[in-house]
Amino acid sequence: MKFSSLSVCLFATIATMTDGFVPHQQPVSVGRSSSLDMSGVERNANFGKLAGGYLFPEIGRRRNAYLEANPEMADRIISLGIGDTTQPIPEHILGGLVDGASKLGKKETYSGYGAEQGMGDLREKIASTLYKGLISSDEVFVTDGAKCDIMRLQQMFGTKVVSAVQDPSYPVYVDTSVMMGQTGTQDPDTMQYENIVYMPCTSENGFFPDYASLPRADIVYLCSPNNPTGAAATKEQLEDMIAVCKERGSILVFDAAYAPFIRSKGVPKSIFECEGARDVAIEVNSFSKYAGFTGVRLGWTVIPSSLTFKDGTPVRQDFNRVMTTAFNGASNIVQNGGMACLDEKGMAEIDSLIDYYLENAKLLKDTMEGIGYDVYGGVDAPYIFVKLPEKLGGSWDAFSMILEKTQVVTIPGAGFGPGGEGYLRLSAFAPRDDVIEACDRLKKELA
Repeated sequence: MKFSSLSVCLFATIATMTDGFVPHQQPVSVGRSSSLDMSGVERNANFGKLAGGYLFPEIGRRRNAYLEANPEMADRIISLGIGDTTQPIPEHILGGLVDGASKLGKKETYSGYGAEQGMGDLREKIASTLYKGLISSDEVFVTDGAKCDIMRLQQMFGTKVVSAVQDPSYPVYVDTSVMMGQTGTQDPDTMQYENIVYMPCTSENGFFPDYASLPRADIVYLCSPNNPTGAAATKEQLEDMIAVCKERGSILVFDAAYAPFIRSKGVPKSIFECEGARDVAIEVNSFSKYAGFTGVRLGWTVIPSSLTFKDGTPVRQDFNRVMTTAFNGASNIVQNGGMACLDEKGMAEIDSLIDYYLENAKLLKDTMEGIGYDVYGGVDAPYIFVKLPEKLGGSWDAFSMILEKTQVVTIPGAGFGPGGEGYLRLSAFAPRDDVIEACDRLKKELA
């Protein structure tokens, strides 16, 4: 927070008075407690609608419960679960972070509050290097990550919108919709919330939704390459989606956090490579998977100047208000690291990191196919989506069985929505030796 010098002086004066200042004490009524057992504030009812805990902490809870019961297995645990990077930040990119920190130790280069929208040089670098001029730098908002930006977008959209999500999908789209009060309660039979349009993504439709056949939504969330299915949408698929959104007046929120994993020709890394996207789309992205910044926190959101609300107000204008009101900008240190990511050496280091994880994905995909399972993803994405045989039961049952027999942590598909039931997601972000060992254990127990 920003304080005036007068405020600081007042605080200091009050602090020096406290030793000799005794506040007036209200008498406590006999027979009554001097404090309440709880506050008098009503809970936000929308949080009561949320089904259980957020997926990934729940995975951690079950893993910890297993280790409490089986402490001798602690050294055998291998995680193919949460998509957290494990390889160290490459040398040149790390140097950018170190340089950013060192600048704060010198009077000549020290910097305090920066622009809430991000450093101008970084915004320009994102627009020119990653988007090849398809967007302008003033359409880029530099942030602390795509997940945070999804909630900021929800705050901007408000409580009255209807959202459409892929089923299965990244849980944040649904959970933030519930928190914002956009939904009714969850149906215990379908495990779906009222007032959300669930777009089925199955092996039969290539894990890409047929939005045109479903009820209209105000906001459509689409992730490609997809988490959890690993499916990367083609340009034709994306342009069809754009056309439907334009016809219906929907805003498309495109999550491109896994874009650097795309290696296939003709598969867009950005929605703005597609015709008509500037009239309907917002894109969120992150350096987390690009450069191992999961713990560093740096991302961005692109909102075209031509995208407007129904009344003609630029969407970018309202998002800028959210940013300037509730965000003080990404860390100066981290943004300096972002600059290093996007020069020639940094981009080469990112390519090497992505190649490493894609090789892990290939090992996992080959292993599960070799066992005899139907496997999806793992080509232009770091996730393997495995169809489970009925004999293994539900996806949570398979999760528990694999953990108990192999000490390998996976993610049950049901955690990504009802459409994920019957599948298991494997992450390629583990170290190579762990991936090889996990493959050996899975072959032994599942073949």
